[in-house]
Amino acid sequence: MKNLIESLAQETDSKIVMLVMDGVGDIPADGHGTPLQEASTPNLDALAKDGVLGQFDPIAPGVTPGSGPAHLGLFGYDPVENNVGRGILSAFGIDFDLTERDVAARVNFCTLDADGNVIDRRAGRIPDDVNKRVCEKIRKNLKLPQGIELFLETVSQHRAMLAIRGDNLSDQLADTDPQHTGVPPLEPSALSPEAEQTSQILKDILKQVREILADEEKANMILLRGYSGFRKFPSMEDRFKLKACAIAEYPMYRGLAKLVGMNVRPPYSGFEDAVAVLNENWNDHTFFFLHVKKTDSYGEDGNYDAKKDIIEQVDRIIVPGITALNPDVIIVTGDHSTPWPMAAHSWHPTPILLHGKLVRRDRTEAYSEIDCQQGGLGRLPLINLLPIAMACAEKLAKFGA
Repeated sequence: MKNLIESLAQETDSKIVMLVMDGVGDIPADGHGTPLQEASTPNLDALAKDGVLGQFDPIAPGVTPGSGPAHLGLFGYDPVENNVGRGILSAFGIDFDLTERDVAARVNFCTLDADGNVIDRRAGRIPDDVNKRVCEKIRKNLKLPQGIELFLETVSQHRAMLAIRGDNLSDQLADTDPQHTGVPPLEPSALSPEAEQTSQILKDILKQVREILADEEKANMILLRGYSGFRKFPSMEDRFKLKACAIAEYPMYRGLAKLVGMNVRPPYSGFEDAVAVLNENWNDHTFFFLHVKKTDSYGEDGNYDAKKDIIEQVDRIIVPGITALNPDVIIVTGDHSTPWPMAAHSWHPTPILLHGKLVRRDRTEAYSEIDCQQGGLGRLPLINLLPIAMACAEKLAKFGA
């Protein structure tokens, strides 16, 4: 199917806008409907009434996805075949030039108690200036074995990117993030024999980091996730004839967009600015990826009210900015669900809204998870979304005689 869509793709001037509210999918709890269901969203509801809804599985039914593979599915790349660690995404997101001699990992600064157990996996979401200071502290005091270089760069808040450079390194390593509090960090164990050397290097680095950060109040240790070496993907323009533009504020999603060859614009400073960037680049592209992070962040924080409020802001500011441009197809979706009662990603399908003059409308009248369950798109793998949108934008040729 992948090669079929590529073979049918044709370049046209029609425009597709994909608005991704990260982690928007949710579940009802504690007497509430979902934040999406209870938010006041007249503009999204108007699109739903004139469009078609559905619910799509980012990976497969019952599988909880990470943001990386979920977004690759949105962009039309098989999320299992093309799964990459967050290290490369973090590197690309901050414009770090990863080489074939590098292994990169996503870093979470965390807080350990006196017994060495993780009590906060995000170190209280430290501000960027603290992150930069602590990164410099590590770089200044760390002693490395001969032939090994280390790069440690701030990403945002509690997140950073770590890369080690040397010969014969491997990314086949276990994450050190236990994903729970009340337990110590895990070891960067080798998952294959060729990773033993890299594992030992990282174990020594992490031992030193713990000593270097021992006097820090919050960011007194790091957790490593998503190791990856250098990898190159075919671009969306090569595969789908789409001149793609990415409008995102958060580095990892900028990295994902860069990985698939999008023109990544500088981070926007607010929703009004995001709309302005969309307008500025409208004539030069045929596909636009506009990403909103805070729906996911507030879901992970278990903050119902804040998640509902950010959805209402998107409806009030971003959606009218998109519709004013009259794109041929509008997609509104999440990459996955992040239910606020769980404060984590989940396996629940993500709610999909598709709008355009060639969609087959259904009887739904509002954009919510419950309405999407009744929508005409049904329930499909997320990788099917882009081809459907391309067809509605007349970007796929007829197959066969």
